[in-house]
Amino acid sequence: MRAWVLEGAPRLVVDAPEPVRGPGEALVAVRVAGVCDTDLQLARGYMGFRGVPGHEFVGTVLEDDDRSWVGRRVVADINAGCGRCDDCRSPRAGFGGHHCATRTVLGIAGRGGAFAERLVVAERCLTSVPDDLADDVAVFAEPVAAAMHVEDELRPDDARVAVVGDGKLGLLIALALHAGGREVTLVGRHVHKLAIATDAGVRTVLEREAAQPHTLHDAVVDATGSADGLALAMALCRPRGTVVLKTTVAGPVTVDLAPAVIHELRLVGSRCGDIARAVRALAEGRVDPRPLVAARYAFAAMPEAFARAATRGVLKVLVDVMPGSGPG
Repeated sequence: MRAWVLEGAPRLVVDAPEPVRGPGEALVAVRVAGVCDTDLQLARGYMGFRGVPGHEFVGTVLEDDDRSWVGRRVVADINAGCGRCDDCRSPRAGFGGHHCATRTVLGIAGRGGAFAERLVVAERCLTSVPDDLADDVAVFAEPVAAAMHVEDELRPDDARVAVVGDGKLGLLIALALHAGGREVTLVGRHVHKLAIATDAGVRTVLEREAAQPHTLHDAVVDATGSADGLALAMALCRPRGTVVLKTTVAGPVTVDLAPAVIHELRLVGSRCGDIARAVRALAEGRVDPRPLVAARYAFAAMPEAFARAATRGVLKVLVDVMPGSGPG
């Protein structure tokens, strides 16, 4: 099996060990994978990761315990919990195991990821992809789930929401909140990226024009992917408002938290979301991620895909792992 192993830069291993399927797990052939900012942070040393990265994918099931999944196209929740603890048995649909103390995380912690021809996923993490949903849309299920999870962190009276950061995740969050009926403003630095949100009916503003006293928001989402994003998000939030943190970076972050105390801000971390809910939103066309696709590469060209994804201003880069997969 061919797989890309992350040891700083991606390195192709042509005879990588086949992933071993355990009870309750499915063997999946990867069709299309997406390069995420988290993958780029892993390459820079985030979490001390070594192994096969990649957690955004759509694939076809090859094996499972009772063959009920075989042949089906699937996406997956990246968090595989123990299935027994209180978190795994959480009554909140779609979130069980996200904070299990012994969980593995696909392509991030303890479990090989999607930048390989095959991977193993817990069956309980799988979600089936409708036949009429293209690979290039389904591959966005994981980031769309993370984007939609912001709604779970907001309060009913958080009427005016700003999303700071016009990268991939920021755009998806703005599109998801808009589709859910929130009054949302996307704050960014790139006119061509903001245009994607504008075309979908989202209000947009350049960052240099955003920090005005009369434009404070009830809630602000930091999706900048940069160390200074939290400070800007707090500056744009009204007193006693909500700041939702989506940014992770490889190095330590220094930020003045005095504004959070002075203005009594509610700081909320937000990570993964409900994959099944995201697939429904994609299938119904409520969130259309296709304008975010900037480039695609063959599986053999993973280093070029990483380099392109790391280029400033570039949005989503897709990788065709299985020959013949892709647009359609």
